[in-house]
Amino acid sequence: MNKTRKLTYSAIIAAITTILSSFVYIPLGFAKIFPVQHFANVLSAVLLGPSYAVLQAFLTSTMRNLMGTGSIFAFPGSMIGALLAALLFSKTKKLGFAALGEVFGTGLLGAIATYPIAILLLGQEAALFGFVPAFMMSSFTGALLGYGLLKILVKNKAFDGMLYSQTN
Repeated sequence: MNKTRKLTYSAIIAAITTILSSFVYIPLGFAKIFPVQHFANVLSAVLLGPSYAVLQAFLTSTMRNLMGTGSIFAFPGSMIGALLAALLFSKTKKLGFAALGEVFGTGLLGAIATYPIAILLLGQEAALFGFVPAFMMSSFTGALLGYGLLKILVKNKAFDGMLYSQTN
């Protein structure tokens, strides 16, 4: 896939993710989880590769912040998750590792990366692992949905060789 097509797909996925993230959520006890970004990260990681997956996550986080539907915490979480998902997929060519990379990247590493932002930039008191449960639930749900869709598309041969032909 050429660079122009990858850039176009990144922009389309970012636009759709931005719109859906505004109103697609799952109530979970007293919290709401927003799995659309994680779903998009897994799709981008598998279809577009590391650079474009991170670009998609950055664009989505930026647009959500500009629209007032996201927070600054979206940047490290989504970008680390997208990168790790894409790197694991590119090394293994296994969809499960893309989903696992998203969950570990966003749910744990991204959540921990938000700690300095909360303390230094926002002046908020936060526990080091305070963001982990919410990030983990949201990333797990979105990664599971992305993995499920990709499995269905692979089974139905919807990609015609596009899936494993990443060149970055």
